[in-house]
This record gives sequence, structure tokens and C-alpha cells, in this order.
Amino acid sequence: MMLTRWLTTFLAFPVGGWLAIQTVGSIEGPLTAAAGAIGGAVIGAAQWLALRPRGIGPRWAVSTAVAMAAGSALATALTGARTEVQALMLSGLVTGALVGGAQAATIRRGPLRAAAWTGVVSLAWSLGWLTTWSAGIDVERGYLVFGASGAIVATLLTSVALWRLLDAGRGVVRASVRPAVVA
Repeated sequence: MMLTRWLTTFLAFPVGGWLAIQTVGSIEGPLTAAAGAIGGAVIGAAQWLALRPRGIGPRWAVSTAVAMAAGSALATALTGARTEVQALMLSGLVTGALVGGAQAATIRRGPLRAAAWTGVVSLAWSLGWLTTWSAGIDVERGYLVFGASGAIVATLLTSVALWRLLDAGRGVVRASVRPAVVA
């Protein structure tokens, strides 16, 4: 059951964020990309393990780590590592777009689905930051990624899109329309 496996990946967000801040420190420092790589590796590996039965390869984890490193650095440059809700949501949009785009490239389901996945991840990560901020978490500490409350929201949102993206409903009988043969 791929969907159940995917939902458990929300735990990778706080674990990856904790490892990043313990190893590198807050995203305000010069090692933001390194923090992104650490967090992205944890998140990407957990997601890949959930998706592996669906034929998704380890490139998912590597792509997630690289994209999160680049996305975190870009988001920090754009926002100045500010922690107001607008800056956090912009960070989620930017980092999520890079991560979603990189992940979509590993799935290879066509440009429309790639764009949809990129958009969903970007929006979900932005809403993940909004949720974390709304929960009163001390975002001023300069966390790499949102916490468990935001991770639950982001994972739930991406689960629906992922199910559609990977066509998990392919066992559903679909009516086909065939052209009528004119004699």
C-alpha cells in the first residue's frame, strides 16, 4: 500500500531538519546549502524507500538532496533568512519548486505531470511553513525545513497528487471511447 508508506515519510522532515541544524546550524550561516543537502538526503531517502515498490529508483533521494541544497540557498538569498510568515512561505515555494522539479525528472511521466508535481510540492511546502508558523513554533531559530505539523500538511497534500501522478488508481476500470466504424 504505497499511500500508507508515503504518509509515514512526514517524519523525515523534522528528523532531517534536526540533523541539519545540529550539524551545520541555522540557515542564516554560510553553510545553508550544506544544511539543505543533509535535510534533503534524509527526506529524499525516506520518500524513496516509500516509493521503491513502485519502481522509483535511488535517484529520487539524490535529486531531492541536491535540489534542497540549491533551493535552500536560493530561498535564503531571496528572503535574507527572515522568519516572517511571508518569507517562510516564499522559502517553501522556492525550495519546494526545485525539489518537486528534480523529483519529477526522476519519475519521467511527461511534462504536464512534471509541472503538476512541481507545483504541488511547491505549494505544499509553502503551506507546510504556514502551518508551522501558525502552530507557534520558534521559527526564529532559523530552521531548514518546517516541523512535524507542517510536514503532516505537506505530506497529505502531496500524497493525493503522487497517487494521481503514479496512476495508483490504474486498477480502476475506465471506460474507453472508440470511434464508430461507418460502413
